[in-house]
Amino acid sequence: MTKIKFGFNHMIAPTLTPDDLVAAAVKLGAVAIELRNDIGANSLNDVETAKRVGGKARDAGLEVRSVNALYPFNIWSDDLARRAEALAAIAAAAGATGLVMCPLNEGKFVADTPEKAAGLRTALSSIRTILGAHGLKGFVEPLGFPISSLRYKREALAAIDAIGGADIYSLVHDTFHHRGAGETALYPKRTGLVHISGLEDSAVSFTDMLDGHRVLVGAKDRLGNVEQLRQLYAGGYDGVVSFEPFAKEVHQLADPIGAVRASMDFVRAGLGMS
Repeated sequence: MTKIKFGFNHMIAPTLTPDDLVAAAVKLGAVAIELRNDIGANSLNDVETAKRVGGKARDAGLEVRSVNALYPFNIWSDDLARRAEALAAIAAAAGATGLVMCPLNEGKFVADTPEKAAGLRTALSSIRTILGAHGLKGFVEPLGFPISSLRYKREALAAIDAIGGADIYSLVHDTFHHRGAGETALYPKRTGLVHISGLEDSAVSFTDMLDGHRVLVGAKDRLGNVEQLRQLYAGGYDGVVSFEPFAKEVHQLADPIGAVRASMDFVRAGLGMS
């Protein structure tokens, strides 16, 4: 029987310090954490903090699976080059396995054009050099919103393969974005990280849902998290499944860790796994 390898993205409780996130992950039996650079005071933004937190995680037997995120990774520029280098240095200091990389999500460059495809390949090629120099992997996360410049995993994989980048790059399968994109194909063996969150609001369509709707996975989930995970496991995925709820109602819970424990139990029971 496969044992689920749970991870905690820092978005699960942004009010926790990175050190407290390590402690919570240990308490709940997770195997990995994902640190972030976009959650205000508790962001990971400097090398010294990264070394300290990464050391605590390592001593606790936790993998720092990623630092999240390099944005927008698919629009290459001198500024992005500087930011990618700085974030890679921080991730390496934390002992992270890789960087999560998210595309532009502002309603620009949405149409599929040769220029957009070429730009994606250029960005991947350039970032690959930076990641390789720091011993990092790249976790490419298509965003399923209609305004996203990279909605589909198949497009990301085509670009990765076009530059011969499978040694560095793999996909993030985010259950929320997978459903939002209306994508049916899963790529378990090309997936390096899975993000899970739930949608319970029955008044919101899959094309209109936003990050603020993302709650923990439970009995009222409309995204089919358990079924998506079942298919990923059946296809050969055996990596980290990381909680990533953005909803304020989750962040404001009196006992967010207890709520996460209940969600972990729900997912385990749904899959019939330990």
